Amino acid sequence: MDPLLTILNGRFDTIDRRSRDLLAKVSDADLYRRPRELDRELVPFSVGEYLVRSAAMVEQTFGGITTRLWDDPFEWTLPEKLVTKQLVLDYLDEVNSVRSEGFKFISSDAALTSRIPAPVDIRTIFDILLDTLGRAEHYQGRAFAIFQTLFDGGVPKV
Repeated sequence: MDPLLTILNGRFDTIDRRSRDLLAKVSDADLYRRPRELDRELVPFSVGEYLVRSAAMVEQTFGGITTRLWDDPFEWTLPEKLVTKQLVLDYLDEVNSVRSEGFKFISSDAALTSRIPAPVDIRTIFDILLDTLGRAEHYQGRAFAIFQTLFDGGVPKV
């Protein structure tokens, strides 16, 4: 794999590893537990919902790159569908499979400059991947913040 592809793939691996490590620290009962709701604040999601949203960003991107179908995996990633940590882990495995196929589709670092139709406009694959990394890390960071709120401690080391 070319150097930039190796770095990008490594960043996606890190997101996956951190999600799995955080899941290991949460029980099934706490997976979709939300902090208490306060007036004047948006209802925060749960650790599980944010980790799934993080993975869904990756799935959507690599599905879009390889098939040009930019479907939001919202319907099959609902808490009602992924009710246990094991089901979330199974979903993470599916996302990794889609990501692996996506990196096979991107043949070299030079292919990262290819412009493709993204959901809204024409963009380079590199730009799409950077945007996805940012969004996936953002949702994952929210999961860590919810964990910290629920368990009154520091962010777990992962």
